[in-house]
Amino acid sequence: MRRRQFLGGSCGLALAALFPTGCGAQRRPTAASTPFDLDVLRERARRLAARPPRPTPSPAAALVEAIDYDAFHHIHYREDATLFADHESTPPIRFFHLGRHNRHPVRVNVVENGRATELRYDRSLFTYGDETLARRLPPDLGFGGFRALHRDRPGDWLAFSGASYFRSAGELDQYGLSARGIAIGTGLPEPEEFPRFSELWLEPATGDAELTIYALLEGPSLTGAYRFRCTREGAVVMDTDAYLYPRGPIARLGVAPLTSMFWFSETNRHRATDWRPEVHDSDGLAMWTGSGERLLRPLKNPVHGVRVHAYQDRDPRGFGLVQRDRSFDHYQDDGVFYEKRPTAWIEPRGSWGEGEVMLVEIPTDDEIFDNIVAFWRPHEPTRAGQELHYAYRLHWSADEPDFPPIGRVVSTRTGRAGVPGQPRPEDGVKLALDFEGGALGSLERGQAEPIVTASRGRIENPYALPVVGTSRWRVVFDVHAEGDEDVELRCFLQRDGEALTETWIYPHRPFRFGA
Repeated sequence: MRRRQFLGGSCGLALAALFPTGCGAQRRPTAASTPFDLDVLRERARRLAARPPRPTPSPAAALVEAIDYDAFHHIHYREDATLFADHESTPPIRFFHLGRHNRHPVRVNVVENGRATELRYDRSLFTYGDETLARRLPPDLGFGGFRALHRDRPGDWLAFSGASYFRSAGELDQYGLSARGIAIGTGLPEPEEFPRFSELWLEPATGDAELTIYALLEGPSLTGAYRFRCTREGAVVMDTDAYLYPRGPIARLGVAPLTSMFWFSETNRHRATDWRPEVHDSDGLAMWTGSGERLLRPLKNPVHGVRVHAYQDRDPRGFGLVQRDRSFDHYQDDGVFYEKRPTAWIEPRGSWGEGEVMLVEIPTDDEIFDNIVAFWRPHEPTRAGQELHYAYRLHWSADEPDFPPIGRVVSTRTGRAGVPGQPRPEDGVKLALDFEGGALGSLERGQAEPIVTASRGRIENPYALPVVGTSRWRVVFDVHAEGDEDVELRCFLQRDGEALTETWIYPHRPFRFGA
């Protein structure tokens, strides 16, 4: 999966850097209006699912292919054509042009008073660095997506562009990971399917929603009708309803998928080739299970091929890709600010039944590639003619919402097993885990007990100590195992039989330092 080059290519620049800001006169829709609501959209998606898939349009393919990152950087949506510029409660909207990294147009409509009006693409809505290119583009090329601007300051906070991808800068105002409408076949040996939002409807502020977005999803395996009710009160929250219409069985359906990048952190720093201490948009998969357990699984950049992990659950309370490390000193990058990348948290609403949170990790040797995907995979098989409804709240925030007053995992480090000054065993690895929060800061040495388990091999010398000068506790232990099979590790701190922290889980693959 190639990383979103339109965000800034290998430099990972934010969307705000690609376009000027400000709000001008609104360009009014010109087409006739038609009745529209979520039920109308659901019925349309249901009818489309009963027909063969429609071909994906690729207008002016050769010209669009020529619009690389540099050329795209010089195409700007006109400020005086900003949509909703005269709405006090609705964010101003500007549109993306098509380009090499987003070749398929999306139709865009405005919904007001229960009626939808199409916003028709016009070359005059954009200014071009290359006017020769502008004159060669067809008049009906179409939009590449949109972004929602801040009304009170420069920049933007939400963007939809490419397939069914969208993202938010969250409460720390820095783009990072992405969300998708749906994932099909992610992590399977055959090529992944990328359904796309073929049409969007934008509704200005109504009720408690600052902006409501409707989307029609189309792909070979299914269609879908989506509604996103977006609000900003610190964190960006998107109340989401997804109605899916399969055309038949789907080998791996991924609901509420999140896509991110993890190259290296303190966990695998010994394999890094970059000068910076850490490079990642997310550093962990966090889960809140249906039974109430809180779990944190540090992310990995696998060495040998794609790795897929499944964590079974029933009616999960939440999951997400999180950025726990918020210290600039741990990244040292004042151009892309990895310490400000948002956490994306999925909060299911209603019963999701039995299934599993799946994590797909893909090897990468650079930060320009998204290599992490997390989603919910329902156990119930799909069949043609059914309607699947998934409701969830998507939070773009600094931390997971509603986290309980317990300790959290804040770092995972690895090193050679054994004791300094003595011969070191060749088949062991030392793990050092830091926990922080809850009651940990008020405890003294000996008042917290580490509980460490392994699916195979053996654990040696586990101990827990408060870290001097901080409110953290550190758990240290050695794990010894042979072979290439993962060792499933679990660890948490307890006192008098009561858990003090969330549970750290980690699939350790045995290796030798220096090998």
